[in-house]
Amino acid sequence: MRRPRGEPGSRAPRPTEGATYAGPGEPWSPSPNSMLRVLLSAQASSARLSGLLLLPPVQPCCLGPSKWGDRPPGGGPHAGPVQGLQRLLEQARSPGELLRWLGQNPTKVRAHHYPVALRRLGQLLGSQPRPPPVEQATLQDLSQLIIRNCPSFDIHTIHVCLHLAVLLGFPSDGALVCALEQERRFRLPPKPPPPLQPVLRGGQTLEAALSCPHFLRHPQQHLIRSLAEARPEELTPHVMVLLAQHLARHRLREPRLLEAIAHFLVVQEAQLNSKVVQKLVLPFGRLNYLPLEQQFMPCLERILAREAGVAPLATVNILMSLCQLRCLPFRALHFVFSPGFISHVSGTPHALIVRRYLSLLDTAVELELPGYRGPRLPRRQQVPIFPQPLITDRARCKYSHKDIVAEGLRQLLGEEKYRQDLTVPPGYCTDFLLCVSSSGAVLPVRTQDPFLPYPPRSCPHTTRDPAQRVVLMLRERWHYCRDGRVLLGSRALRERHLGLMGYQLLPLPFEELESQRGLPQLKSYLRQKLQALGLRWGPEGG
Repeated sequence: MRRPRGEPGSRAPRPTEGATYAGPGEPWSPSPNSMLRVLLSAQASSARLSGLLLLPPVQPCCLGPSKWGDRPPGGGPHAGPVQGLQRLLEQARSPGELLRWLGQNPTKVRAHHYPVALRRLGQLLGSQPRPPPVEQATLQDLSQLIIRNCPSFDIHTIHVCLHLAVLLGFPSDGALVCALEQERRFRLPPKPPPPLQPVLRGGQTLEAALSCPHFLRHPQQHLIRSLAEARPEELTPHVMVLLAQHLARHRLREPRLLEAIAHFLVVQEAQLNSKVVQKLVLPFGRLNYLPLEQQFMPCLERILAREAGVAPLATVNILMSLCQLRCLPFRALHFVFSPGFISHVSGTPHALIVRRYLSLLDTAVELELPGYRGPRLPRRQQVPIFPQPLITDRARCKYSHKDIVAEGLRQLLGEEKYRQDLTVPPGYCTDFLLCVSSSGAVLPVRTQDPFLPYPPRSCPHTTRDPAQRVVLMLRERWHYCRDGRVLLGSRALRERHLGLMGYQLLPLPFEELESQRGLPQLKSYLRQKLQALGLRWGPEGG
């Protein structure tokens, strides 16, 4: 069954070869055939045009019968004549007839009639077998009618007219599109004026930046500039604590900022208590940075002597930072290992964490301070230091190389010849541990005691166990300060203590691990690393 001419869904004629296309923004052509080509082209790319007009994509059926329904907006006594005019517009047989219905019935025309007229114009231009003739004057008169009445349109009518005008090929810089676009902008709610920003001085700028949750991860130059612009009285303890916490949290080992914190601590020594000092000292231990400020350590020793009995946890936190720097003051150690201090902290809510820190301090005394002769932590009070992988490793396990290294070792050595995530006394978690004979053969771990004695024997040559313990240490990207060259204080401390206990360390830096492409290359890399230590395995290794 043939469709009536002009009915929605009827197929428009294919554009002829060599035809020129006119689109929004291009010069206006009075030829009705060019309007047809524009219409067909616009239908093929309606999503692109709709996005520019803030309207949802329009399908070709948008140029079909009106969607406003039978009742005009608002109803009222003129509903009948208004509906009649809408039907006349929808049934118009030519653009001239459209213009005549609109021009001859000014009292019956409503805002929603203009989109109906534009929609019908599109249907007429896309009709078969040949579109009706249209004169340039007719289109201009229709444009003038819409321009004259668009101030009374609501925002929805303006959007629809603007959309249809572009689809029909009216120039984007022409009078109709410009008038509709201007009215659209007038309907937009006014933007509130930006709030006045107070003029901040150096210290206030620094505090505002550090307090912002969206502060960038690489703000060294901004921080240095704000710090240089600040007057001494503007650098309050609160501002400097924010700076110290920011550096520690983001692993920013910036010497100029760290030296500024050290100098502030020395200058403000009398006004600072241990709870503030523990926060100021935190980045030095975490970032493995000993400041050049000569009074840094004497100042901390005086603060510890003054505040040790007031805030036990803060005192131990300060000593933990100094332990990572290998700068433990003997006098403070005497105090925290005293029976009175240990008895006092045992009844506090943070007793377990304090005992863990004291156990680490006792290990540092055992391994790094042979000249210390003061009290030590009683054996019954000692607990494992780090009984499981650190929080940062657990949080970033999906980025770690541990799984692929474990698979490489399994294929290279066999599952029975290494242990993964083994915690050795006094409580350090190792990544991978191998037992090696005196000849270099990798031994099955189940046949050996994987632990070396702790405390270490003073005469190693008297031991009955000739086997060595080799620890493969993963050095992931987050184990370093952000510059990627200096290990964080906690990592350096662990490696240092394992080495002092007699374990042979084999570091696996992240740069080398990341350069391996696939498991075969990784196995070759591990083989070279193990053979460089003189290790043997397989049939020739026993």
